[in-house]
Amino acid sequence: MLWIKNGIVIDPKNGIDGEKMDIFVKDGKIVEESEVNKNECQVIDANNKLVLAGGVDMHAHIAGSKINTGRTMRPEEMRIVRQTAGKLRASMGRVLLTSPAIGYEYAKIGYTTAVEAASPPIGSPHTHEELDAIPVVDKAALPVFGNWHPVFKFTAEKDREKLKAFIAWALERTKGFGVKVVNPGGVEAWMYGGNVRSLDDEVPNFGVTPREIITELVKANEELNLPHSVHLHCNNLGVPGNYQTTIETMKLVSGMKNDDRQVLHVTHVQFNAYAGSSWRDVASGAEEIAKVVNSMDNVTIDMGQPIFGHATAMTGDAPFQFTLHKLTGARWSNKDSEIEGGAGIVPIVYLPKNPVHALQWAIGLELGLLVDSDKVVLSTDYPNGGPYTEYPYIMAMLMSKRMREKELERVSPYVQKATSLAAIDVEKTLYEVVQMTRSLPARVLGLENKGHLGVGADADIAIYNINPAEVDPSAQYDVINAEFRRPVYTIKGGEVVVRDGAIVAETWGRTYWVDARKKVDMQAIDEDLNSFFEYYSVERRNYGVDDYWMRSPERLEVN
Repeated sequence: MLWIKNGIVIDPKNGIDGEKMDIFVKDGKIVEESEVNKNECQVIDANNKLVLAGGVDMHAHIAGSKINTGRTMRPEEMRIVRQTAGKLRASMGRVLLTSPAIGYEYAKIGYTTAVEAASPPIGSPHTHEELDAIPVVDKAALPVFGNWHPVFKFTAEKDREKLKAFIAWALERTKGFGVKVVNPGGVEAWMYGGNVRSLDDEVPNFGVTPREIITELVKANEELNLPHSVHLHCNNLGVPGNYQTTIETMKLVSGMKNDDRQVLHVTHVQFNAYAGSSWRDVASGAEEIAKVVNSMDNVTIDMGQPIFGHATAMTGDAPFQFTLHKLTGARWSNKDSEIEGGAGIVPIVYLPKNPVHALQWAIGLELGLLVDSDKVVLSTDYPNGGPYTEYPYIMAMLMSKRMREKELERVSPYVQKATSLAAIDVEKTLYEVVQMTRSLPARVLGLENKGHLGVGADADIAIYNINPAEVDPSAQYDVINAEFRRPVYTIKGGEVVVRDGAIVAETWGRTYWVDARKKVDMQAIDEDLNSFFEYYSVERRNYGVDDYWMRSPERLEVN
């Protein structure tokens, strides 16, 4: 049992903004004071310190074949030793971290939940093996659906009942958490050397369009009432002028409603927010996107903020990665995940004096500043935009115009011409940044016990040496940037895992997966699945992941 005394709590889900209060923990949960014996509690003095729920990273690439291929392509990434073996495991990596390092580094900034955002279904055993090797944090994985042949087939046949049954079957077999869609139809076209360039291009051999794929998957997802909405990586990622495709895509869900959450989450939007007609006149489309997101109550986004320095682009959007390889001349790996999707990996270094990189950096910040704080989640799309360990830098930048002005002095002057960043006066408050890193991502994912400190929540807590009554984030951005990097305590499931910025204990989080089989007629797709597996290298009986393979699975049943 824990008794966290006199902390200054910010908890947007419960409407608490800087209130001094005590928090009590028992059996891994936050409980009422009456439920603990104070004489038996471990007391943590949080006087004059900021107490928050543990951070939730709803979009990162932390496990599976892509990050492993990235590690293989970049042996130089393993020259940095973050922690030598001893009581805990050795951890390594510059941006591409080893599995132990991923869990430790999240905990060291006060984050306690992370989601692998694109898992190829056939690779789900590999994904879960790696998730099981990541300590401390709770986890989940999103299997990719947007280029899967049965999805095309049921969409073309306008058979939503079969599509729903297929989603339920796939989530159970992959132990997946939700429906991820990457460049719908484009990766299938890439297998014939092409791509799709608009929502109305037809996917070769299937006669369906991205518009139809997205719309049908969203409707099926909503009828299944899955905890998370469709999680979409839009078409035309990384292409000048693509902001129009992004806006057109968001408007596909106009009129759809869910009382508990959005019906569409559009991810790493920075990469889909470019105006202009070529790389010669590329500019920011962030303001136009922000207007649309702010006007809709059923769409959320995350930033995809680039960080200057090393990164590795890795995505299921195989055609984009080939384009990036041709643009940069960097090493390139392409993966074809049988007939479910694909992927590509390209190393990259974001340079402040490079006009395009500086533009991308500015667009990410514009989105974070201009979109309402209950609709935009902080992310780097790790490792595409850079390391999540730099989240404190992004938080500080969102809260301080002075810090942004100082940073603008060192980037390409092209930013002044092609974006509005310098003219934006918005400074997010601590409350809003907590919303963007805790309560909102938990709500977007549908994880009711995450991202807040109310009774019944998981006891995932971060305590920072920041007194909101004394620290002015606008002027003291260096304090914000420094203190969010070294929590005084990170508590996971009621156990102290970080003290004064250092790992002191290792715990093992849960892996959430969603079971929607009771909502559908699984027999309806039996013949379709048998036919589908005639083309697979894996037999149906051997496909997928069983609970007993996983270290700590937690099934979330949809009724």
